[in-house]
Amino acid sequence: MTKKTFDIAVIGGGPVGIFTAFYAAMRDLEPVLIESMPTLGGQPSNLYAQKQIYDVAGQFGVNGSQLIQNLIIDQPPFKYETCLETTVENFVKQDDYYQIKTNHEDIFAKAIIITVGNGPFNPRKLAFDYDPQLEGKQLNYFVKNLEDFRNCDVLVAGGGDTAVDWALEIDKVAHHTSLLHRRNQFRALESSVKRLMDTKVELLTPNIITGLQLLPDSNKVSVSFKTVGTEDTAQVIVDKILVNYGMTTDSRLLRKWGLELQGPFIPVNSKMQTNLEHVYAAGDVVTYPGKQKLITLGFAEGPIAVSSAIADIYPQKSNFGHSSSMFN
Repeated sequence: MTKKTFDIAVIGGGPVGIFTAFYAAMRDLEPVLIESMPTLGGQPSNLYAQKQIYDVAGQFGVNGSQLIQNLIIDQPPFKYETCLETTVENFVKQDDYYQIKTNHEDIFAKAIIITVGNGPFNPRKLAFDYDPQLEGKQLNYFVKNLEDFRNCDVLVAGGGDTAVDWALEIDKVAHHTSLLHRRNQFRALESSVKRLMDTKVELLTPNIITGLQLLPDSNKVSVSFKTVGTEDTAQVIVDKILVNYGMTTDSRLLRKWGLELQGPFIPVNSKMQTNLEHVYAAGDVVTYPGKQKLITLGFAEGPIAVSSAIADIYPQKSNFGHSSSMFN
């Protein structure tokens, strides 16, 4: 059996990975997109599927799910192969291609572009013991459906962009919304904080949650919290709790791949090149001076990585103009 070798293997099926594979196909390459989850979408699909996004050009106010739907284009001449539920275990350079070992069949590609975002992610959970049966019911770390919070009394915990944005969205459908944070200042986008101050969301700061107790003969939960720096305690009774304390990620797989790392991130140059030959990276997984974690910036880094790969593996190819001139 003759093995098929792709031009580029894109590892990571979040928004940046999807657009990078699309752009590679637009450049008349044969790309393959490899994703460990059952579906494409990454964090926008899993963490903020219904949260509105305002910082992606041309996609103003779409939610995470809509953004991913808009990105997936499966028609000529932009088709690329997709491998879902496929985990890359390692890759080895073999002459002019990489042999990519996965939990399924090996994949062969002349170049690799890594777009794994923050890597395999898990929510940072509450730091005390609680009844695990509360998770997915009264206690949530993700929002799967905004309607789950309609007419409810909701407590959102956290102080970053995700917590503030969800408090704003949930307040549109909830009976009452509270936002609890350990500091008086929020770490969210200034415009989001300004919007928050103009709503009826109740701010419970500076406090930390200390306990959860399901009320007998009720689906409501009593949430105990303590004011930071004092012994003052209080309780609030709610139907739903949404905890947004951030994510924990694991960079051990990147080290296993032989990549030089700066903390959990991959240092790249202006061509998105890593320390490995014909291996590039783009999106939230990369770092360089001035790097910002924005989807829209990743949409620029992906095409740079593709163009760099073409120059390295197909130096005879002519320079690319613009998509508007492709079919002229």
